[in-house]
Amino acid sequence: MAIENIKMPQLGESVTEGTIEKWLVQPGDHVNKYDPLAEVNTDKVTAEVPSSFTGTIKELIASEGETLAVGEIVCTIETEGGDSAPAENNKPAEAGKENLMPAADTALTKGMTGEKGSSQPAKTAGAKGRYSPAVLRLAQENDIDLTQVTGSGNEGRITRKDLMAIIESGNIPKAGDAPAQQAAPVAEQPAAPKAEAPQTAAPAPKSAPIESAPGDIGIPVTGVRRAIAANMLKSKHEAPHAWMMIEVDVTDLVAYRDSIKGEFKKKEGFNITYFAFFVKAISQALKEFPMMNSMWAGDKIIQKKDINISIAVASDNALFVPVIRNSDEKSIKGIGRDINDLALKARNGKLGSADMQGGTFTVNNTGSFGSVQSMGIINHPQAAIVQVESIVKRPVIMNNGMIAARDMVNLCLSLDHRVLDGLVCGQFLARVKEILENMSKENTSVY
Repeated sequence: MAIENIKMPQLGESVTEGTIEKWLVQPGDHVNKYDPLAEVNTDKVTAEVPSSFTGTIKELIASEGETLAVGEIVCTIETEGGDSAPAENNKPAEAGKENLMPAADTALTKGMTGEKGSSQPAKTAGAKGRYSPAVLRLAQENDIDLTQVTGSGNEGRITRKDLMAIIESGNIPKAGDAPAQQAAPVAEQPAAPKAEAPQTAAPAPKSAPIESAPGDIGIPVTGVRRAIAANMLKSKHEAPHAWMMIEVDVTDLVAYRDSIKGEFKKKEGFNITYFAFFVKAISQALKEFPMMNSMWAGDKIIQKKDINISIAVASDNALFVPVIRNSDEKSIKGIGRDINDLALKARNGKLGSADMQGGTFTVNNTGSFGSVQSMGIINHPQAAIVQVESIVKRPVIMNNGMIAARDMVNLCLSLDHRVLDGLVCGQFLARVKEILENMSKENTSVY
């Protein structure tokens, strides 16, 4: 027998961390190679971590809800075959075990040769003063002084969850405050708790007013919901939001779509929705107004070459934002197929990291809920989001002065005013309106 480590895998090219959403095994369970061990959430995607070995689960290092950097150990497995190397072995056996560990694990045990127990020293090494890349990145982006943060991880390790709680509370310990706080260790030891007490108790006043009453239900915050909250908070804090709305007459589009939907479903196997026409029109307008397809990057604005449309898809208990890639190059049918496929993946929990990455502009189908006017929060780091509202029949005064019942829809645009101004946004919406009002059986093909 031998003890092997299972580490947090890299579930995408730019992924640096993952959250253990749910353990699928417990210590003592027998698993085969490639059996799923846990559900891990990263970038709003839930994926399964497979076992790299056949054997028996020895220890679950990470707990549910804990966020770990890529490469950190999540659990250990006692494999079948080979020499036995239990955690509480003597020195020779421990040395043999160290030889089985990859370089990343060996670094955790540096300076601990000869000590009994393999898991506990590793936890100690990963405690105060040693931070994961994800924690360091969050601290730098939000100017958080890590020396003033009390970690909730093993042996006081600071986790991404700790920093997100601080960011959401708004009570951020700034790096500029460090000299004043660092003076505490110079005082006598009994005085240290007094200096630290205000830091620990500071967030309490914010949460104190929210009290549970009889009959209230406490709903745990899932990794997906936490990721959505973090991204929305970041967007509202960083991007100065502005808002515009335009009214569009889609009477001809509605008549065209309704005339082909039955035959299309029979031929292609999926429904052709109004939303596919809207995404096509917006993609075409983005090609003509490339500034709308841009992102704020601090010292510059990056105008993206590819037009990749993020769309909001809801499952029973979560919201996902998968991406339709190169939407400007696709037909209405192609866009419709992508919408259908991504929606099915989301509802069946099959969305992968690749499905969620690379979006440059978001189109949200709020009209599917009956909404007629809304102000969307921009999907960071994009510069704008369009809400396609519900199509409703309304009396409209025509050019000849007559009143007619027309199919009308509102398109609501939220924009990052650091990147975009009213002029280009107004021109963009006017072009989308023009494209949509000219979509009809006579001049539009879905293929």
